[in-house]
Amino acid sequence: MEKFFAVFKLGLKYLYRYRRRYSFLVAALIFGFAVVTFITSIKDGMYDNVYYTAQSHYAGDVVAIGYDTDTYRDYSHHLGQNEISAILNAADRAGINPKYTVLRTIYGADGIIHFNGNAVQLKYLMGCDWNREAHLLNKINFDNAPDSALGNEDIILSVPVANQLGAKMGDSIILEAVTRWGQKNTSIFVVKGIVRDTSIFGYYKAYVSRLSLNRLIDFEDGDCSSIGFFFDKPGDSEYKRRQLQNVLPKQQIQIGPLVYDRNQMALERDRPWKGVRVFLYTLPVYLSEISELLEAMNLLTYLLYGMMLLIILVSAAVTYRLILHERAKEMGTMRIIGFYGGDLRLVLWTEVLVIGFISLIAGFILAQIFCRAVSLLSFSWFPGFDIFLKNGKLLPLYLPGTMFVNIILVFIVLFVMALLPSIRASRKNLPGLLSGEPL
Repeated sequence: MEKFFAVFKLGLKYLYRYRRRYSFLVAALIFGFAVVTFITSIKDGMYDNVYYTAQSHYAGDVVAIGYDTDTYRDYSHHLGQNEISAILNAADRAGINPKYTVLRTIYGADGIIHFNGNAVQLKYLMGCDWNREAHLLNKINFDNAPDSALGNEDIILSVPVANQLGAKMGDSIILEAVTRWGQKNTSIFVVKGIVRDTSIFGYYKAYVSRLSLNRLIDFEDGDCSSIGFFFDKPGDSEYKRRQLQNVLPKQQIQIGPLVYDRNQMALERDRPWKGVRVFLYTLPVYLSEISELLEAMNLLTYLLYGMMLLIILVSAAVTYRLILHERAKEMGTMRIIGFYGGDLRLVLWTEVLVIGFISLIAGFILAQIFCRAVSLLSFSWFPGFDIFLKNGKLLPLYLPGTMFVNIILVFIVLFVMALLPSIRASRKNLPGLLSGEPL
């Protein structure tokens, strides 16, 4: 063990001695690791924000949603008491163990808000159980947050809607909607909160209590449109969805097949049926088009991976061969004074290992500088890009799994680069080393 530490310490000394020779290799490692870390962390941050935004919008990691044909429309989002009890009982039998279960009523694009002679048509009108959704409301980025508990007469608006109406906190507005049977109905609400959300999900959006929306559109008080299940590990959502699908009582309710993207979703919804049909969705189904964009980013990331690793490998191989050639006589002298081939390899590998750690630390710092710089940029000129932003900024997410892969790839390249030359140098005959022959 003492010999090991002595050889390791010697490797550090030689690394310091030849630091200038290693400078180009270190620079390539730092820049390559910084670029790859920057791209992967920004991509992971974008997807994480998209997922959270969608999770808040659709209210669940797995969402059971009902489509009812017994309305004046082709269908509306509706679950009656029969469907609700069947889904909740099936969730208990399936043992999916959700952290939260949220019931929501979803109204389409016919909702209109009137205030002071102005009118704004909503894209999304959500009926929420305020207490059940406290975990979501606490994460919302409010421009003006509610100053007390929310009630059935309260409404939360998005900033764009409030600005177009000229409405402020405490103002009374009129909400107009069409009932499930086709009649227009109105109700008065008080503005209790204004949400800072300009994404495609939240631009023209409002929240009221589920009971109030049910009564406005002529649902039964206990009805809803969707039942969302939140899990501690969102990555288990697809497995949980399959579990739930398998135990849903087909003899009690109509159940749609599992779909995996928006095209399949639209195809199944266009099939004819009578009454309420229940579908189970995960967020990747809703986000399939965005996922395709992120997959394209993945391909770009892999391409940059290859380019960076190739640059590192080529620069490292050239630099290492030059250094070993210059040190041939030195290594011959070490062999004369009693160093074995394994000792020489340990010295050389110590240098590579330390270079790797130094480069990774410096590269991570440089990646953070890149991320900090991009977070200062404004993307308001890019329509719809807000869905990827957190509080209006493009922020990174350093996932342990992604970082581990990045680090391992760099070290694999380094040791592939160093393995054969170091073995060849340590096994070369002594006269060849002392004469400075090419390794």
